[in-house]
Amino acid sequence: MQNLRQVLYAPNQLTLLRLVFIPPVIMFILYGHYRSAFALVLIAGTTDGMDGLLARRLGQQTTLGSYLDPIADKLLLSSSFVALGVAGQIPLWLVILVLSRDVIIMATVLVMILTTPLRTFRPSLYGKANTVAQIATILLTLMALISSMEALRWLALTGVYCTATFTVLSGLNYAVATAARLRNMDRAS
Repeated sequence: MQNLRQVLYAPNQLTLLRLVFIPPVIMFILYGHYRSAFALVLIAGTTDGMDGLLARRLGQQTTLGSYLDPIADKLLLSSSFVALGVAGQIPLWLVILVLSRDVIIMATVLVMILTTPLRTFRPSLYGKANTVAQIATILLTLMALISSMEALRWLALTGVYCTATFTVLSGLNYAVATAARLRNMDRAS
């Protein structure tokens, strides 16, 4: 019953709100309603910062939240990239790169959970930088579609290449860190 009550905690409600935003964001992008998509992604980004702060301030850090928050973030970012890629607003190679990294990391985590005692997988500085780059790329791309400012187009393009760079760097960093953890675990046994 206690676990069920965690759904009602304000931080988890904000995380669930991000999940609810996913279908409208996809539809707004695919139908060219970029202002609405921008507004929802911006609100979602704000709730992402607020849910962690609220969880700490209210003492409502939960197991549900620790799983749900990164899932909501990944689903929103991935679906936004796919929608922007399908709409021809960002390069498909970037969509493939971002999704491939995420699938490889999720598969690795699943295998490790099933075959080792490792259960915690903290994000690295590279992973956090990658998330920031992805969010910035989505927002800048949507802003460039809303406005005719040439500077926004250049910033959106810069975001594409920053995202690509941090996607590769964070993926390599994750592979090296995971290999080191497995070696250390092997030595300890």
